[in-house]
Amino acid sequence: MRILILWASELNPNLGVRALARGSRDLLATVWPDAEFTFADFGQRPATIPWGSPRALLRERITGRLGMQEYFRTFDLIWDTRSGDSFADIYGLRRHTVMSLVHEFARQAGTPVVMAPQTFGPFTTTRGRLLARRNLRRSARVFSRDPASEASARRLGRRVDATVTDLVFGINQPVPADAHDVVLNVSGLLWNSNSHVDHRAYRSAVREVIEGLLANGRRVTLLPHVLDSGDHDNDVPTARELLAEFDGRIDLVVPEELDDARALIASANVVIGARMHACLNALSTGVPAIAMAYSRKFEPLMRSIEWPYVVELSGGPDVAAAVLTLVADPSLTERARASRGRAQELLGRAVLLLRSGVS
Repeated sequence: MRILILWASELNPNLGVRALARGSRDLLATVWPDAEFTFADFGQRPATIPWGSPRALLRERITGRLGMQEYFRTFDLIWDTRSGDSFADIYGLRRHTVMSLVHEFARQAGTPVVMAPQTFGPFTTTRGRLLARRNLRRSARVFSRDPASEASARRLGRRVDATVTDLVFGINQPVPADAHDVVLNVSGLLWNSNSHVDHRAYRSAVREVIEGLLANGRRVTLLPHVLDSGDHDNDVPTARELLAEFDGRIDLVVPEELDDARALIASANVVIGARMHACLNALSTGVPAIAMAYSRKFEPLMRSIEWPYVVELSGGPDVAAAVLTLVADPSLTERARASRGRAQELLGRAVLLLRSGVS
């Protein structure tokens, strides 16, 4: 069994994307223990697939010069993750079109394509909806990771095979590192000017959270969840800026890989994060996580695993106060472990359906 995992890689600087890759591998290995896995995303792409632009993909589909279709045929299954939240047009039609064409051409090669558990939408353009409808209808299996995504697929004319949860809950459990108290992930994406939230308000909320935690006698450790790279939205420069600003009052750990981050997270009493997978990595290890949510992908997923500790960054000036109130909840750890069990139960539905066949 040869499986191509699309749009996720264990070499990606974004640890959330690495978690998708690892979760995909661990989940699919429970169905096909002898499977061989190949990963492909923007930073690790096969030479046969020219996904630099829609035009290049269309040219290759017509000419076949690079052997794209033959490459797709070497796999028994293609697992399309869309990086977890890129089955949407809010990141631009170019990205959505490229990913959708790869899905379509793989299907034309005769290889079954499965839409892995992920967020569907939002789709704000007619072309975006048309591409999404085509991909969903052509998929051998479709898994959503939250009820809002299930509803989005239904509006596009394709009922999902199952609504499960995020693939991070399929990752094997880590061995915790030395104990930490509050692990705080600050998003480099949101720290600078962005299309999601007011970055000035976000900066203010983060500083208030840190000051409030320190005033309450808590120890704070910063954890970048997107590693240092050429991408402008990585978390490391922001974490170093805050470390210098608080001058010895807080700590910083920069992980080298996903395993390092999960071991640190598993050692924490609580995680606060604006990167969704920083929070999901925590919950998948039974550690409570307070999510500082910047998009609609957070709340429906968290609600589906019965985890209510989500603070919307668009909620006004009381964001920091809301976070600090939730951190003090004495039932956090008990509820986190219950949510992990719920999520693992949901993800098991995907395993059962995959074992029943994909064609």
